[in-house]
Amino acid sequence: MESGARELGLRLYDLVRSVRLLKQRRADERPAIPAGMLGMLVQIDLLSSDCHARDLADRTRLDASTVSRSVAALVAHGLVERRPDPSDKRATFLAVTPAGRAALADSHRWYGEVLARALADWTPDEVAALSAALGRFTGDIEVALGNNDNDNLEAAR
Repeated sequence: MESGARELGLRLYDLVRSVRLLKQRRADERPAIPAGMLGMLVQIDLLSSDCHARDLADRTRLDASTVSRSVAALVAHGLVERRPDPSDKRATFLAVTPAGRAALADSHRWYGEVLARALADWTPDEVAALSAALGRFTGDIEVALGNNDNDNLEAAR
């Protein structure tokens, strides 16, 4: 297993490098969403209209101050807005703006085009197998690291 683990480690290094390059290229070609902010914008969109910053921190397992800075940047770029929470006058909901939705759609389209080119020679079964294996792998990594709901991913950044 040692040589298999070493080979997998090398492939993971390659994957991380490829993901970094992909993210940078997207930011260069589609600058509507600042580099490093797409994931946060996606999470706000997934949490829908009643997303508090604390929910976002829980979901992303990032430090509240990191989430706060990211949200401030998204608000400054007009991609997210804060709406008053009628049940708690001190709190606000985060919502993706129409400009944010358009930027998300554009980014999703861009990633779809790149992935379609990258996977052009793959069969649908191969794509499905990769997706399933990655899902299993990421879950198993979390278990192996002993991550739980109280952990955050700050150290992984």
